[in-house]
Amino acid sequence: MRHDFYAYMDRMKYIKRWQLMRSVREESIMEHSYGVTLLTHALAVIHNEVFGGNADTSKAVLYALYHETSEVMTGDLPTPIKYYNHGIHGAYKDLERHASEKIAATLPAEMHDAIAQYVMADEESIEYKLMKAADRLSAYVKCLEELRSGNREFAKAKKSIEKDLKARKMPEVDYFFEHFIGSYDLNLDELEGF
Repeated sequence: MRHDFYAYMDRMKYIKRWQLMRSVREESIMEHSYGVTLLTHALAVIHNEVFGGNADTSKAVLYALYHETSEVMTGDLPTPIKYYNHGIHGAYKDLERHASEKIAATLPAEMHDAIAQYVMADEESIEYKLMKAADRLSAYVKCLEELRSGNREFAKAKKSIEKDLKARKMPEVDYFFEHFIGSYDLNLDELEGF
C-alpha cells in the first residue's frame, strides 16, 4: 500500500514564503522549517540551561520540524491576510488543522501516533511556545538578511516582528538577542575564527 506523507513533506521545497514581498533571495517553507528547527533548539536549550526550565527539547524540535506541514496543501498565506481579522484568522487555523490532519492520515497506521503528535502540536505547551517564538525569530533573521542586502522592502516587517518578539516577554528570546543576533550582521570574514 502506498503512503504519501513523506512525498507531501518533500513538497515543502516548492512553497515560497514572503509572497507579497520582493525578496533578494527567495525562501521555501522547507528552508524556513530548518531555520525554525535550529532556533527552536537554541531557545529550548536556553530555556533549560540558562533559565532552569524543563522543556522537552526533542519535542520542541519536532514541533518545529513539522510546523509548516499544512502549507503543502494551503500554501503560505501572507501574514497581513492571515491576521486581518479574527474571523479570517480562525477560519484559516481551522483550514490548517484540517490540512495537517489529512496529511498525517497518509502515514501508515503503525507510524501515525508517533509522528502525528508533532504535526498536531499541543499549543498550550512550553515546547510549542518556544517553537512559535523561534518561528518569529526566523522571520526576523530573514528581515535582517534582506535589509543587509539593501532591500528596504523588509524594514517595516522587521520593526513589527521585533515588537512582537518583545511583547512575548520571553527571557529566552531576550538572551538570544543579547548573545547571537549581532552576529547576523557580519559577513563570513568578520565571523570569529575566519
